[in-house]
Amino acid sequence: MKKYPVIYILFGLMLFSVVFNCKKECDEDISEEKYNLDFYPFSPPTISADNIPTVEGVKLGRMLFYEKMLSKDNSMSCASCHNQKNAFSDTTRFSIGVEGFPGKRQAMAVFNMAWNSNEFFWDGRAHLLRDQSLKPIQDKLEMNETLENVIAKLQASTTYCKQFQRAFGTKKITSELMSKAMEQFMNTIISNRSKYDDFLANKISLTNEEERGRFLFFTEYNPFFPLESGADCQHCHGGDNFENDRYLNNGIDTEEKIEDSGRQSVSNNADDKGRFKVPSLRNVELTFPYMHDGRFRTLEEVVDHYNLVKISSTLDASFQQQLAYGGLKLSDTDKKALVAFLKTLTDRKLTEDPRYSSPF
Repeated sequence: MKKYPVIYILFGLMLFSVVFNCKKECDEDISEEKYNLDFYPFSPPTISADNIPTVEGVKLGRMLFYEKMLSKDNSMSCASCHNQKNAFSDTTRFSIGVEGFPGKRQAMAVFNMAWNSNEFFWDGRAHLLRDQSLKPIQDKLEMNETLENVIAKLQASTTYCKQFQRAFGTKKITSELMSKAMEQFMNTIISNRSKYDDFLANKISLTNEEERGRFLFFTEYNPFFPLESGADCQHCHGGDNFENDRYLNNGIDTEEKIEDSGRQSVSNNADDKGRFKVPSLRNVELTFPYMHDGRFRTLEEVVDHYNLVKISSTLDASFQQQLAYGGLKLSDTDKKALVAFLKTLTDRKLTEDPRYSSPF
């Protein structure tokens, strides 16, 4: 019988102990306690039946949202380009990735995603929110990492081993489970506590200037009765979330100056040239710069643009109507009133809510 030195036997026992204890440490019971979505007074959102938010699933998604191991050099997380203090947006015109290169479009804000029903990103290239969550990880201009490497890094963590077990009943980490967890967390980021929401609840009154801006925002354009004419903003930015789940050309470029084809790059439909996803105007005061390419730094610039848009083949019909009569013809006073109203949509509580902050 072959004899082994005592030191080898001790080493083997020690290794077995580490593996056994690690397995034991990772053993956790799955928790299916549902997460309570605080969406009042909005209409109930439509959540995918195969990914209803749970307390532990949301917790895991929040950890992953702030986890820098998702990037190539462990320096960036989702929150790097979706900062809570800016309503989960990036005030840099084009976010800078791990290699020091800028992205191609302005980072969209991440809140009220549960009410989104027409794909994600400016061009809608991600069908579900869970699909969107994985793309920045693999984008060479953003986190520039592979899903295989991310999984390996997370799998080596006892903390994540335990949390995946609690959330999904398995210690085996997959990209699908990662994406579902991040989808759960992002679906819980809800903005519904602005000054305007308090106004709707009869808790406060708007100033005269804000009230004038509200009239202009929600009233249709009528060139034949100037005193009764509005800016018709609600045509594109309506409902609880101040958007319409459509892709539109809003007249920021003439035909020959359209450099980014937008939705057309996904649909391959010429009618979608220069059309981009209509974003929510909630927290618009905090989510500058504006448009898909971040060309406008201030709300004043945005209002000036809509006062007289540029013509192109796919320009939305509502703007074409206005062009026929020389645009909205807003006065300086009206422009200021519109900006004042837009600022009533700011939800400061969202920017400080500990439910959405880093768990680390």
